[in-house]
Amino acid sequence: MRRGRVVLFEAAGKDFRQETFEVRSLQRGELLVKNRYTTICGSDLHTFCGVRKELSPTVLGHEIVGEILELGPEHPGVDMRGNPLAVGDLITWTIFSSEPDSWYAHNGMPQKADKLFKYGHALAAGAEIFHGGMGQYCMLREHTTVLKIPAGMPLAVAATLNCSTATVAGALRVAGDIRGKNILITGMGHLGITCAAMCKSAGAALVIGADITPGRLATALQFGADKVINLKEDAAVIAALLQDFPRKGIDVVFDMSGSPDAMELGLSYLATGGIAVWIGAVFSTRPLQINPESVIRRLITIKGLHNYNFEDFNSAMTFLENNWQQYPFEQAIEKEFELHEAQQAFEYAVQEKPLRVGLRIGHE
Repeated sequence: MRRGRVVLFEAAGKDFRQETFEVRSLQRGELLVKNRYTTICGSDLHTFCGVRKELSPTVLGHEIVGEILELGPEHPGVDMRGNPLAVGDLITWTIFSSEPDSWYAHNGMPQKADKLFKYGHALAAGAEIFHGGMGQYCMLREHTTVLKIPAGMPLAVAATLNCSTATVAGALRVAGDIRGKNILITGMGHLGITCAAMCKSAGAALVIGADITPGRLATALQFGADKVINLKEDAAVIAALLQDFPRKGIDVVFDMSGSPDAMELGLSYLATGGIAVWIGAVFSTRPLQINPESVIRRLITIKGLHNYNFEDFNSAMTFLENNWQQYPFEQAIEKEFELHEAQQAFEYAVQEKPLRVGLRIGHE
């Protein structure tokens, strides 16, 4: 029987603990994957810092790329595109598995379906240990959707697909056709820069990136933003810019920050008939101050998205296949660590606030 290392998170303020456990046998429809690379997502940092609560101990990390070691009994043997799967294939997978016959699954929301299980967010106990990125192995449950990684795509780029990139693909889906539209994106972390690149590639007329960090604004210009605004200093610049637009407002505003101030500001800049898409606030914030009369009279639509569906997962892969070399996605992984250096990796991420930190996972 295989044994593997994991890095366990127990509580905010407590150092990670490294342990070795046996890997249980595969059950119906499962896959055993040897993790190769994982990136530290913002939600991982929120858990690490105590802003977000998860069952613990847990194995954090859900932006993962791995290598197939074994296909369990009755696994279909193909990825979601119908490509055959074999031992040795590099894959990534949806952040969740869920019941495919659920009402939510049949209505385009499998991420909210019955029997939902989320990788990197579950209790590590008993035989169920290997279900996160910060371990040598990951056991993929039945009904987990898988995609093979194209040859030549760096692991660091592919790892972000199954959270950040797929979530942004979902945000564009719920926003509708953005060709020829003026876009404002608040929050230029990894979600924001990916949104800028996707909007530009989808034919947006103007993409404005907004943040409070000069370094992130400079990076946004490399990812398709036409203009950048420092919300601490230049908010009036947007108001002046709106006067040049035919409808005197933004067509679509995406909030990737989770900041109530940013979401309120974005609403105020929307044109009549505009759409706000919020995906950043996946942690507790203060209530928003919204003027319902303004929303009604301006025909504003507010949409929220948490995680993504299978269409988004596939669209994210298509986007990266076509664009990972056009935009500097590999450079967005600003520093890498080994798995045994997880504590240093998280402390670096909290202190330096890079777009992403990567963890290389060896099997020595």
